[in-house]
Amino acid sequence: MFGERSVKIPEDLIKVGKIFKDHGFQSYLVGGAVRDMLMGKKAHDWDIATDATPEEVMGIFRKVIPTGIAHGTVTIHIFGHEIETTTFRTDGSYTDGRHPDSISFTKKIEDDLSRRDFTMNAIAADLLTGNLTDPFKGQEDIKNKIIRTVGSPFERFNEDGLRPVRAIRFASQLHFTIEENTLNALSEKEVLKKTASISPERFRDEFCKLLSTQEPSIGLKLLEKSGILHLFIPEFDPCRNCIQSDSRGFHEFDVADHLFYAADGAPQENLIVRLAAFYHDIGKPEARSTERIMGEEVIHFHGHEKISAEKCRASMTKLKFSNEEIKKTEHLVKHHMFYYESVWSDAAVRRFVIKVGKENIDDLSKLRLADIYGMPRPRVEASSASWQLLCELTDRIEKLSEQNTAFSLKDLKVNGNDLMQEGIPKGKVIGAILSELFETVTDSPEMNAREKLLPLAKNIYETKYKNV
Repeated sequence: MFGERSVKIPEDLIKVGKIFKDHGFQSYLVGGAVRDMLMGKKAHDWDIATDATPEEVMGIFRKVIPTGIAHGTVTIHIFGHEIETTTFRTDGSYTDGRHPDSISFTKKIEDDLSRRDFTMNAIAADLLTGNLTDPFKGQEDIKNKIIRTVGSPFERFNEDGLRPVRAIRFASQLHFTIEENTLNALSEKEVLKKTASISPERFRDEFCKLLSTQEPSIGLKLLEKSGILHLFIPEFDPCRNCIQSDSRGFHEFDVADHLFYAADGAPQENLIVRLAAFYHDIGKPEARSTERIMGEEVIHFHGHEKISAEKCRASMTKLKFSNEEIKKTEHLVKHHMFYYESVWSDAAVRRFVIKVGKENIDDLSKLRLADIYGMPRPRVEASSASWQLLCELTDRIEKLSEQNTAFSLKDLKVNGNDLMQEGIPKGKVIGAILSELFETVTDSPEMNAREKLLPLAKNIYETKYKNV
């Protein structure tokens, strides 16, 4: 596809292009969609540039939402699509590091492309013919897998503080190399100052996209090297050069690289596990201690999972993650240090599930595999001992579930109403007795039957609570 003069435009977009033409206007597909087409990928989002003003677009199409009319952008709803449409424009200065202070509409697509961030995103395709306009040799950079700003990287990055983060995310997502001048500009003092001014939410969204790439360690290393990671997740800084390797040979990398590679080892489609993999050992530097055993230095990180969970919560809170995302990720980090062995009794398995929650077992197992992947960084295959043990644990949990096992109070065959019907008064006593019943069932699953639990509950009440 590289060096082509045109791309194949989807039929629905051609129809949109004809509507623009019938009203005397130009229209082009721009941005990531064109880049993806040139890379042989399917474009998911369609962005259009046109010389029609927002008001003119709203006069042409039946349903248009003024999503960003102050900056020339509206969204056309047509043929089942939502198509963001922006008038050809040039931008003034970016005082707030996000939006231009002023815009000027223009009649030339080349002017519009000149304001865009990277050459690979500054290519336009005519909606009717698919003919390409590529004034900054974006096709050549795509062919060579290079990320390069349109014009001066210092100027582009100082216009919008998110652009440096996007450059890094694209490098990780596309497996492209950032061009030398563009790369160097990421660490410029003024650029970092501009990047630091973006909202936590904007960084968070790009960070999540980066973590969702095939190999997030590529982008994570660039975030660290550029100084951007320090701006938003300073808790990570002590992880660099925090040595873990000792004579036992568990770890090959320092904590920083271990976290990066653990993120690689987590399932790409599971953002929560990827977040947990990134944060799971972030408290190790604070927990680190050493001792000498038989002349060898041994490194310990006792209690690091608790410290890591606290730092995870603090960091994700600052980045404005949702309460549910924070809760799930923190929980996985807090409980990631488990080592299942076949010798575990059924009671031990039940107590483990009760502690971590049955609903978290799958994600916790995936995090454990990611943790192992980030040690000497071998690919954890289905035939590996670690994988087989976790599969065995999952199988045992499923079998116990089928055997009437109670993993929480709601699994008990009796509830508070049942106990009150037996004459046990409403109040804290009900909760205390249910907890005792649950403990009994945890040790003896065969006791989880209504006809067994109700007499036991009455006996507990009579002997422990009735006369208190």
